[in-house]
Amino acid sequence: MAASGAGDPLDAKRGEAPFAQRIDPTREKLTPEQLYSMRRTQLAQWQKVLPQRRTRNIVTGLGIGALVLAIYGYTFYSISQERFLDALEDEAKAARTRALARASGS
Repeated sequence: MAASGAGDPLDAKRGEAPFAQRIDPTREKLTPEQLYSMRRTQLAQWQKVLPQRRTRNIVTGLGIGALVLAIYGYTFYSISQERFLDALEDEAKAARTRALARASGS
């Protein structure tokens, strides 16, 4: 009987195409042609995925950069609000002291 995945392109029982078997080049004795073919296939797969990975990396970098800028901007905004509130509080305190001075003076 033939090994699974060999011979017939479709598995007769399930109607599915056979999967490639994973090969460990350190354990199995492979010819130089087989090693060259494996390297060529790996390079082709890597080159196929490279543009997608580059795009994802750029989008991720831009997203992280936008998040950092948003946090930085919010920090500046909150500090300016805090200073504004401090100035407003100082004015309110001065107005209270003037009101108390007028009330005690009359």
